[in-house]
Amino acid sequence: MTLAFLFPGQGAQKVGMGQALAEAHPLARETFATADRVLGMALSAICWQGPAEELTKSVNTQPALLTHSVAAWRLLDQAGFKPDYVAGHSLGEYSACVAAGALAFGDALALVRHRGELMYQAGLTNPGTMAAILGLDRAAVEAVCAEAGSAGIVCAANLNAPGQIVISGGIAAVERACEIAKARGAKRALRLQVSGAFHSPLMAPAAAGLTEALERVTLHDARCPILANITGTAVTKADDIRAALKAQLLGAVQWEDTMQALVAARATCVELGTGTVLRGLLRTLAKDAPSFNVDDPDSLAATLAGLGSTVSTREGA
Repeated sequence: MTLAFLFPGQGAQKVGMGQALAEAHPLARETFATADRVLGMALSAICWQGPAEELTKSVNTQPALLTHSVAAWRLLDQAGFKPDYVAGHSLGEYSACVAAGALAFGDALALVRHRGELMYQAGLTNPGTMAAILGLDRAAVEAVCAEAGSAGIVCAANLNAPGQIVISGGIAAVERACEIAKARGAKRALRLQVSGAFHSPLMAPAAAGLTEALERVTLHDARCPILANITGTAVTKADDIRAALKAQLLGAVQWEDTMQALVAARATCVELGTGTVLRGLLRTLAKDAPSFNVDDPDSLAATLAGLGSTVSTREGA
């Protein structure tokens, strides 16, 4: 069995995230306690009790999602399941780096908290927004952005799945792109509630600050390939991983290409952390592709049972 671990990004967060897993499993509880200690704050309380307004602040959201994902991954790792590939959507790429042994959990926590602050500040310096465009293919969305470019910066930011693309840029340009997209047959063109134009050139101040932070952190060669957001292809060497993380804030998340690579590899995918957004995106590409998720004790049990069954069936075939 080829096994791929997937890690969600910002937007998946919800009050209560990780609490049931931590209450049921000491290893998960220890992971949240480590995050509290490293960050010098009660992150676990924000995750489990909110309020939602506090959890949705990027400086809290990003380490919260990382911590839940790492807790879920550690439980699968403890059960003996090792990935052949890892991939994470935007912020989730940091979780993937931890699971691949390229980045220490403590370093990842500090990096993503700093990343969240940098992204928020960049949104104040260079105001912008994002919008989901549904029902148009990649070429059509790129053409829409090119036409709307007369109103300012706007580009494809998250190439999530066929017909599911997020654009990012200046407010006027994104609004103009939404108008053009609707006129060209988009099913929906909906602005997102975000604090900035992520994965666009307007994140340049954040990218500069993050580059400095990434230069100071220790990265290792990965134990398994990490499918990088910026290319959708595998990286394993520490220098290549660092370069991919540096480029990530300014470039588009090539998630469709990432999933196509895993489908081609006939991988069984497991989404680790909050929610099942990535499993849903996978189903739009390959509805019969095997996938599981670990969010809480019930989904952990189902995943362990499913993976065990898959291993037994394939070994016996």
